[in-house]
Amino acid sequence: MTAWLRQGEFTGVSKHTFDRLMRLEGMNGLVRGRKPRASASTGKDSPQAPDLLKRNFSAPRPNHSWVTDLTYVPTWGGFVYVAFAIDLYSRAIVGWHASTVKDTPFVEVCLNMALWRRDHAGHAVRPGLIHHSDAGSQYTSIKFTETVALEGLVASSGTIGDAYDNAAAETVMGLYKNEAVAKTSPFVAGPLKTLADVEKLTFDWLDWYNNRRLHSALGNMPPEEYERNYDAETNGPINIEAANKTAA
Repeated sequence: MTAWLRQGEFTGVSKHTFDRLMRLEGMNGLVRGRKPRASASTGKDSPQAPDLLKRNFSAPRPNHSWVTDLTYVPTWGGFVYVAFAIDLYSRAIVGWHASTVKDTPFVEVCLNMALWRRDHAGHAVRPGLIHHSDAGSQYTSIKFTETVALEGLVASSGTIGDAYDNAAAETVMGLYKNEAVAKTSPFVAGPLKTLADVEKLTFDWLDWYNNRRLHSALGNMPPEEYERNYDAETNGPINIEAANKTAA
């Protein structure tokens, strides 16, 4: 909150002053609690990829390594499951999908959306990208591992029953539950009744998360801005006038 306010006219105010004023107004930060597991662990005899990240949740560039996970949202019609694919370089959520069924096709759609979005944004995924997940049955199924391999990605998986091996994805899931799904969230317009309600609030939250939410791990920048800075440093500043002439 301090970093966000300092972007405006409150540049010289200390974080302790902000903390005191928030307390006077009855405002406080959200506290994340533990959540039940949304994915079932694979059996001991099921094939499982090695853990290539070893809890190192950093990346030297975009599309170097993604982490993925799924969670659930209770609605009047039952549980809706939401899956995210997250780029470890910028913490951008590059793909997502919501469904009333948590099967292999459900997580495949999330992966396909991530690949499609990156391609259409001019950041096509090159072979060798690390795709890391937990040991949930959806991610260790033969069909999903074949899809990962056919796309030229390298599968990686944490050990069974250890959430810390996929902590970066777990963190984003916690943010989603507290910032988007909680009853006090500004993204919740009313009771969540259907899959469409969850899709709407998820889309709105993702737009804010990727484009406007400040991330302390990124020097208090949104993920999209962080990636634009990488592009500018790597490829040089974009010549807007030349780009417009080319497009014309």
